[in-house]
Amino acid sequence: MKFTEQELPHATRDSDEIAKRFSAMRAAFAETPFPSYEQRRNALRRLREGLRTHAHACAVAATQDFSVRATAETMLVDLLPSLLHIDHLLKHLRRWMRPSRRSTELLFATNRARVQYQPKGVVGIVVPWNFPFYLALGPLATALAAGNRCMIKTSEYAPASSRALSKMLAEALGEKFVCVVEGDAECAKRFCALPFDHLVFTGSPAVGRHVMRAAAENLTPVTLELGGKSPAIVSRSADLPRAARKIVHGKTVNAGQICVAPDYAMVPREHVGAFVAAAASAYAKLAGDGADYTAMIDTRSRDRMYALIEDARALGATVTVCGSSAQGKPGKPGKPDGRQVPLHIITGVRPEMRIAREEIFGPLLPVMEYDTFDQAIAWVRNGERPLALYWFGTDSSESERVLRETHAGGVTLNDWGWHAMNHDMPFGGTGMSGIGNYHGEEGFRELSHAKAVLSEHRWFPVELFHPPYGGIVQKAVLRWYFGARS
Repeated sequence: MKFTEQELPHATRDSDEIAKRFSAMRAAFAETPFPSYEQRRNALRRLREGLRTHAHACAVAATQDFSVRATAETMLVDLLPSLLHIDHLLKHLRRWMRPSRRSTELLFATNRARVQYQPKGVVGIVVPWNFPFYLALGPLATALAAGNRCMIKTSEYAPASSRALSKMLAEALGEKFVCVVEGDAECAKRFCALPFDHLVFTGSPAVGRHVMRAAAENLTPVTLELGGKSPAIVSRSADLPRAARKIVHGKTVNAGQICVAPDYAMVPREHVGAFVAAAASAYAKLAGDGADYTAMIDTRSRDRMYALIEDARALGATVTVCGSSAQGKPGKPGKPDGRQVPLHIITGVRPEMRIAREEIFGPLLPVMEYDTFDQAIAWVRNGERPLALYWFGTDSSESERVLRETHAGGVTLNDWGWHAMNHDMPFGGTGMSGIGNYHGEEGFRELSHAKAVLSEHRWFPVELFHPPYGGIVQKAVLRWYFGARS
């Protein structure tokens, strides 16, 4: 089933229409500024049912956008995590909504203090093309759980997925809860300039800067999920073939077009040859004949991969091409204009190579050699803070050093990426890899306003602290806290 714009009058890209939709969302929120637990639960359950109903159509749409993307891959890594996220919210929402009791200062003893979590209002969500469903539905579900209304700006590089998403949300929730905005980069700029009550953006650090700058004009708080060069450190204590297989898996799922994909591997110098051989073997099994191997989203992304390879080769790197063809389907001769790029393993990497400096976002695996574990730690610490970090091995002293001495948004030990699919944990970056979280309880708090509420009882003698100053009680209090000379 293909989706066309004519089928989706509720999706919009016109500037005036976007402003009208925003005003309508504001009005819808004003009608119900604090949805009850039942109202929020019902919205989440409708979203869940809509996802189940439209899952296959969404998977077909993703295949349209990528040209090659297995429906099973979309179901497993794009749609199933969305379902798990919603289920987690439904399980914990009642507890998260309860006001949090807090203690008062001794001076205000006998009064009551609490924090009430209030919906922020209208939340904007900017979605990238690489996971057009999970990166829309995850923030959306959290925002709905927190009692907000949402506007979603989808990627122009995934139009079929955008329309499938729009159709699903229109049927499941309706325009009083969420609307979808389609359009190009100029449309995205106008979208980010709206005075949202919170803005969630997933994408590159370069675009993230522009988003944050636009949000700053309205003092809109932001959650930025940005990515970066996520390292995979292979310890001398690791099972080398097992580590290689898992790292290669991270480079083949969605063809490595994932913000938490392992960007490069760090391997003990004496094990580099064995690691490359194990990685090439793992790729042959994972990619098979290429029928289920995801393509790059467009020819520009494909061409960038080959430009990175040629830059590394020109500066002295050794490139191992996995599969029988350097272009086209892995394991099969392909046309030069094919968008499937097989795994390329690059050794002899030097800092001046683009592949050592830029986030790869594709099926290229640079392998960095190290002699001591201190060198591996220092390399990670001297770079920008990544969204994810992976360590493989059995030496607990090394893993503890990684956790204590490096910064990353999240960590998986002895695998890649799965921490992001466990929704009781926060998911977010640090430094150049992002700001804030939208998974777990932390995500609910992020998209809520924590309102401090002090209930002062009628007979509390607060007047004792009013002017004129110098009364006996005031002097006693100051002496108690500051000493005799106060």
